[in-house]
Amino acid sequence: MEAKAQLETEDRYFFALLTEAVLSNPFLDERAEILTKILPRFIRDSKNREFKFMSIMPDLDDRLGQLERKGLGHIKHFKKEEDRRLLKDTFLLQVYLRFAQEFDKLIQNQLKSDQTPADVPFAEQIIAQLKSRGFSIQECLHYLALFFQFRRAFYFIDRALVGDSPSMKKLRHALWNNVFTGDARTYDQLLWDRMEDFSTILLGETGTGKGSAAAAIGRSGFIPYDRKIGRFAQNFTEIFTAINLSQHPESLIESELFGHRKGAFTGAVDSHKGLFERCKANGALFLDEIGDLTIPVQIKLLQVLQERTFTPVGSHQHKRFSGRVIAATNRPIAELRRRDKFRDDFFYRLCSDVIIVPTLRQRIEESPSELEQMVNLLLSRMTGRESTKTADMILETLKRDLPSGYTWPGNVRELEQAIRRILVTKHYYGDVMETRSNMDDEFMKKIHSGAITAKELLCQYCSILYHQFGTYEEVARRTGLDRRTVKKYLQNDEGKQLSNI
Repeated sequence: MEAKAQLETEDRYFFALLTEAVLSNPFLDERAEILTKILPRFIRDSKNREFKFMSIMPDLDDRLGQLERKGLGHIKHFKKEEDRRLLKDTFLLQVYLRFAQEFDKLIQNQLKSDQTPADVPFAEQIIAQLKSRGFSIQECLHYLALFFQFRRAFYFIDRALVGDSPSMKKLRHALWNNVFTGDARTYDQLLWDRMEDFSTILLGETGTGKGSAAAAIGRSGFIPYDRKIGRFAQNFTEIFTAINLSQHPESLIESELFGHRKGAFTGAVDSHKGLFERCKANGALFLDEIGDLTIPVQIKLLQVLQERTFTPVGSHQHKRFSGRVIAATNRPIAELRRRDKFRDDFFYRLCSDVIIVPTLRQRIEESPSELEQMVNLLLSRMTGRESTKTADMILETLKRDLPSGYTWPGNVRELEQAIRRILVTKHYYGDVMETRSNMDDEFMKKIHSGAITAKELLCQYCSILYHQFGTYEEVARRTGLDRRTVKKYLQNDEGKQLSNI
C-alpha cells in the first residue's frame, strides 16, 4: 500500500497524549493526570503504579485493532512524519506492555541464577511483532534491550526504595532520570550508549540507603541482546560493582581500584586486577565514602574520569575503563572543599548528577506510614517471606520501647538492626547516646521551668538506673522501692518517653 494514509484527529490526540505519558518519568504524579484525560477507566486511587499503567492495554489494543482492520498496521502506511513517529512509539508501547510480565519473570530468574545470563525464550516473539510493524532487525534488537532496561529500572527503583513520603517520591524520580535522563526520547536517540560519561554523586547521612540507590542505578544499565545465543550479553547482577573506600588502608586503595603488577610492591606476589578493570562494559562502579580519599588518589581518579584510562600500580600499560562511576559520601562535600580536602575539579567531574538520599526521620515526619512500609520490606528481605503478624509485633515493640519522635540517628541501617534485635530479644531501646541526650535535654527543660512532677521525677530516676544496671531488682535495691513499683514507674504512661531508653 502506498504511504498516503493519515491518522484521524481523535487517534492522533489519543496517541500523542499516550506517548507523552509513556515517555514521562513513571514516578511522576503528572503521568496519571495525562492518562486520565484519555482513559476514563484509568484508576486514579490505586497505589500500585504498575496496575494503573497496565490498565491502558484494552483501550490501546482496541484503537490499534481498528487501524489493523483498515490495513493500517504498518508504519510505512502513513505519509506524515508526525503520524509515523506517533505510531512508532505506540507500537513500541503495545509490545512492551504485552511482554512486561515476561521481563519481570526474567529479572526474578536472573536474580536466582548463577553468573550465566538467563535465556530469553520470548525474544523472537518480540522481534517478530516489531518487525511486522515496520521496524528493522537492528531496531528490533535495540528496542528489545531497551524494554529490558526499562523493566529493570522500574523493578529496582520501585521495589527497593519504598515509601510514599515526598522525599522518597523525589528520590525515585531522580533515580529514574539518572538512568534515562529527563527526556526518554533523547536518551533513546543519542545517549543510550554514552552514559559512561555521566558520573553521579549520592549525598546523605550514614545508613540512609545510598548503596541501595546506587545499586538501582547500576543494575539498570543498557545491556545489548545477543541473538546468536538467545540471551542478553551480560548478567545485570554483575554489571554493578561496589567498594567501600573507608574499609581499605590508604596504602592499598590504589591497588584495589587500579590493580597492580606482580612485584609492584612488597607482598605483591601475583598480578591483581583492580575494580576499574573488573567492571563490566555497560557496568557501573560504586565508590562509597568518596569523601575519605586522599588528594593523590583523587587526582588519579580524576584522570580516569577525564581520559577513561588508568594504569595498574607498577605498570606502564594504559587500560580503558568503559563503565560509569557512582560515588557517595556522608560527609559534607562543601565543607571538605572549603578545607581543601576534596578537589574542586574532582567534584565537578563527579557531579553530572547530585542526588540527595533522605534521612529516615525526614521520611517518617513527612509520612508516618513510612515506618510500617520499611519494617515490612526489611522483614521480608531478612526472612524471605511476608508476615503481617511479625511486622505488627515489631511495630508495637518500637512504639512501646522508643520515645515519641525518636530521630533514628542510624537511619535505615539502624532500623534493620532494630528489627533483628526485636526478633531475638523482643526489645529495642534505640541509640543510647542519642536517646539519653534527647531525654536529658527535655528533662532539664522541665526542671528549669518548674514543670516536672514528683511522679515524673521518679520515672526519670528509675529509667536512668534501669538503663545503667539493666534489671528491676537492682533499681529497686538502689531506690528502696518495691520491684513492682519500679516496673510501674518505668511503664507508666506519664514517664514512658523518659523511661524507654
